[in-house]
Parts: sequence; C-alpha cells; structure tokens
Amino acid sequence: MSSEFLTSAFSIYLWVMIGVAIIVFFALYHIKAGYGMFVSDKWGKTINNKVAWFLMEFPIFLAMIIIWLLSPHRFDIVPMVFLLIFEIHYFQRSIIFPWLMKGKTSRMSLSVMFCGIVFNILNAMMQGYWIFFESYNQDYHAFGLSYTDIAWLWSPWFIIGTILFFIGFYVNLRSDYIIRHLRKSDEDTKHYLPEGFMFEYVTSANYLGELTEWLGFAILTWSMSGLVFFIWTFANLVPRADAIYKRYRTEFAEIMDRKKLKRVFPFIY
Repeated sequence: MSSEFLTSAFSIYLWVMIGVAIIVFFALYHIKAGYGMFVSDKWGKTINNKVAWFLMEFPIFLAMIIIWLLSPHRFDIVPMVFLLIFEIHYFQRSIIFPWLMKGKTSRMSLSVMFCGIVFNILNAMMQGYWIFFESYNQDYHAFGLSYTDIAWLWSPWFIIGTILFFIGFYVNLRSDYIIRHLRKSDEDTKHYLPEGFMFEYVTSANYLGELTEWLGFAILTWSMSGLVFFIWTFANLVPRADAIYKRYRTEFAEIMDRKKLKRVFPFIY
C-alpha cells in the first residue's frame, strides 16, 4: 500500500476516534462504568480488581514495544524518547499499580475490562503507528524540526510538554497513594473522602494528574494522535469525576460544603 493511502486511512481513523470520544463523553454522564465504587452486577460477571487492572493495562505497554520493534526507525533518538516517556506511565499502571491496591474483595466487571483492553490496543496503534511509521510517511515537520532531528528534545514544546507530563505523573502517583492508604486493611471495603495534597481542591485529583500527563504528551509530541488520546482521556475521566463528586456529595456533604471542592479542575469544575 502506498504511503498516501496509509496517511489518508490513518487520518480517517483519528477523526473516527474523536467522534466516538464525543459520544462516550456524553454517554458517561448517564452511565457509571462498573468498576471502583460503581461496580455493579448489571455489568455482568466480575473478576478480582487487581487482575483486571493488570489485564486491562498491560496490553498497551506490550503493544507499544511490539510496534517499536517492527519499525525500521526504532533506534532514532526522538521517537525512542517518546516511547520511553509513554511507557513510564504504563509500566507503573500495569506492573506496579494493580498489586499495590488494597481490598481482597474488590472487583471489576469483565465487560469494563474488555472495553479497556480494546481501547488500549487501539490507542497503541494510534500512538505507536504515528511515532514510528506515519510521522516518517509524512516527512513530519513542526516548527522547522523533524522527529529525526535531536534538536526536538530541547525545543520549547518538548520541554513544556515533558514538564507537564511529569507534573501530572507525580500528581497521579501521589493521589493514588493517598487513595490507597484510606483503607485500613485489605478487608476494609468502605469508601472514604480523600484529603490532603490536591484533594484539598478536587475530589478526583488522580484524574487531574492523568489529564495533565496526556496533555503534556500531546504537546511534547506535537501530534494529532497525542491530541486524540488527550481528548479520549478527557471524555472518559471528566464524566467519571462528576459521578464520584456526586457520590461524595451524598456521603460527605458537610465536608464537601466546607471545603468547596470541585470535581477535577481546581476552582473551575
């Protein structure tokens, strides 16, 4: 197949992904995905939460490595840096995060897990294909630089995006740590209102961190695929943050009123 055909097909793929993300965004304001505090039998059979998180997140970590190995450009410095930054998140998310979670009885719906696997594979195709194949098909340049130009790594957009990514990564890690230590033991299944750090401003500080990460990734790669991933992250996490906020409003109304907490963006929403 010609590079022109592949470029056209990839462009259509990105626009379809944006369209589906918009549908998902509005749908999730009416549907609570069956994991975490909203796990429900109506989503079907459930499995252990730790196993489900691993099975859901590991495919994208592995798929990105496979795409990298298949690329004739795998040893170009700039794309390799992009890959390492991307994989830092998913190594933590698939190899470390699930096994630190508390709650022996915590479950996740299989249907939710499989939806996550499908999206992660599609996203690996989107990010990996762009970084290691499509950007070369287009002889990609932005601001006078190409991905094969190591000067990209000290360009303002790479520096700003990388700083944002690692700020978001830290916020996400720190917030997960706080949430994880709310429960006293693996047998504790109660829900608690997180406090401290960014939870003094929002009820879903972990989502704030993840949104910041992928905004940073979109900027540091300066790519449409990175932007589409950020749009998907927004479409998935912002409605989820709203559902969590409303749940906390019913359970911790007095504290919520006193702190004037927002959902995911401090002082805004």
